[in-house]
Amino acid sequence: MKQMHYPIWCLLALCLTIATFSSCKKEVELKSPNGTIEEPLAEDTLPDHVKKAMANALKYHEFELFSDTANNVSVSGIGEAGQQSTEGFGIVVVKNAVSTTFPNIRNTRQPKAFYDKANDELWLSTSAMEGTNIQVERLYKFRFTQDSAAIVTTIDPYDVQSSFCHLLQYTTEGEDITLYIDRQPVTTVTNTVTDMGGLDDNAIWIGENITYDFSNGQPRVCVIPGVKFVTGLVLHYEDMPTLTGTIEKDDSGTLSVSDIKVENPSNPQ
Repeated sequence: MKQMHYPIWCLLALCLTIATFSSCKKEVELKSPNGTIEEPLAEDTLPDHVKKAMANALKYHEFELFSDTANNVSVSGIGEAGQQSTEGFGIVVVKNAVSTTFPNIRNTRQPKAFYDKANDELWLSTSAMEGTNIQVERLYKFRFTQDSAAIVTTIDPYDVQSSFCHLLQYTTEGEDITLYIDRQPVTTVTNTVTDMGGLDDNAIWIGENITYDFSNGQPRVCVIPGVKFVTGLVLHYEDMPTLTGTIEKDDSGTLSVSDIKVENPSNPQ
C-alpha cells in the first residue's frame, strides 16, 4: 500500500479544525425561572370597621416589635384599638417620644426592623403574603422629621421576583439542579422527592419565599426558589438553598440586587 505524505501545513490545518470543533460543542441550555406573583401587589388597606375603631380608640393595645434604646427608636404592632381587634393591621413608629401610626401596614408574622443611625433611617419588613410554605415580605424605609416618621421607600415583592428571575438561571440533569447567577454556576442540589413524577419542564419558580435579614445591619433579601414537579401544583422546597443579596432602590425607583450568596438548604414553615 502506498504511504501517504501530507505537507506540514495540512497537518496543522487538520489539528486546528479538530480543536475548533471540540471548542464549539453545544453550550448548556440555561433556563430562567418563572414567577409565581403575576403582578405588583396592591398596598394593604385595613377593613373599614377596623379603620373606624382605630379612629375612635382612646388607647391602642400595642406589642413591641423592635427597640433601640440607645437611639430612642422603637416599633410596635397594634393588637387592639379599644376593644376591637385590628386583624393584623397597624404599626407604630416612635423616635424621641414622637409617635407616628401607620394603620395600613400589617403586623403579622413578627415584622423585623433595624435603625440605621448613620443615615437616621429605619428599615422595616412586614408580611405581604403568608400561608403554608409561603412567606412573602414587603420592605419599607422610614425617615424622621422633628414631628413624625414618613415612608420614603417601599419595595414590592413583585419587583424582587422580577430581579431574581433576571439574575438567576438553572439547568437540570437527572435529579440534579444547578443554579447560576449571571450565567455562572453557584451551586448544585440533588432532588430527593421521588413520588411526584419527576421535575417539570419549568422546574424552578420564584415568588413564594421572599423575606429579609437585618442581622448584619443593612437589609439583605432572602429568596428560596421552589421546585415544580410533573404531578401536583404545589412547589417544593426540601432541597433548595436560600439566595441572599444586598438590595437597593435608587431615587428613580430602579431596584438592584447584588452580592448574591448561597446559604444552606432551608425548609420554610
